[in-house]
Amino acid sequence: MKNIIPRVAAIHDLSGFGRCALTVIIPVLSSMGVQVCPLPTAILSTHSGGFDDFTFHDFSDSMKAYADHWKSIGVTFDCIYSGFLGSANQIDIVAEFFEDFKGDEKQLIVVDPVMGDEGVLYKTYTDEMQKKMRLLVEKAHIITPNFTEACFLTNRPYTEEPLDETEIKHLLMDLSSMGPETVVITGVKLDKNRLANVSYNRIDDIYWRVIYHPVPVEYPGTGDVFTSVLIGSLLRGDNLPMAIDRATQFISYAVRITYGYRTPVREGIMLEKVLPWFGEEMISVSYERI
Repeated sequence: MKNIIPRVAAIHDLSGFGRCALTVIIPVLSSMGVQVCPLPTAILSTHSGGFDDFTFHDFSDSMKAYADHWKSIGVTFDCIYSGFLGSANQIDIVAEFFEDFKGDEKQLIVVDPVMGDEGVLYKTYTDEMQKKMRLLVEKAHIITPNFTEACFLTNRPYTEEPLDETEIKHLLMDLSSMGPETVVITGVKLDKNRLANVSYNRIDDIYWRVIYHPVPVEYPGTGDVFTSVLIGSLLRGDNLPMAIDRATQFISYAVRITYGYRTPVREGIMLEKVLPWFGEEMISVSYERI
């Protein structure tokens, strides 16, 4: 049964400072009329990108009891959204959560396989975690890897060279063949001045892309915001290309506003500045089939 207000279980870490994961997911989805129910995987004083000596509390031992209580009181979800996971055990816990809270055919299971960036796996990622993440991807309806993660999931060598349409389609199709009906890859290089967020929906057999022009900086948390906007748009009834377009345009807008203020990169995008302008007027029609 669909909830009156769309409800998302967000399985992510929580950092007290530095805009990423739950601290951006909750306000973005809430602003789109979606209720967010956070299930923390870890609690940190700051995120790990650019900060030293941060505190870290692994929430693994509490995740199962947390979820069991939700189940006992009959909580249901229109979407389950998982992101950064800190251990192979947490991947198992999330896979079990998918089964325990499985809904009807309208429910979305979204996996952002947060594994690495710029051709390198995160230091916390082990071979066992890579294998188990592939199994988690199989259970998803939608996955949103960046280009690095797409390469690791498909055992492709990472390249900084531009990809042509044939290469992009093969990569998308190979990821979809692992299980998910819809694949969205962020940050695919088209040429030296243009990147694209690209997608494939296996049911419709259609490929889409939204092109954008990057700025010379990488802010933490942008992937979390992108997937949150994508989910919020889909739950509100947008089609896939419009949802990708909305997410791309909002991230581009937020990044450019933040870049203009020259704030420390490790603090993330200035979400508080841009969120009030996040509305219907931001819909564009820049998506195209490939």
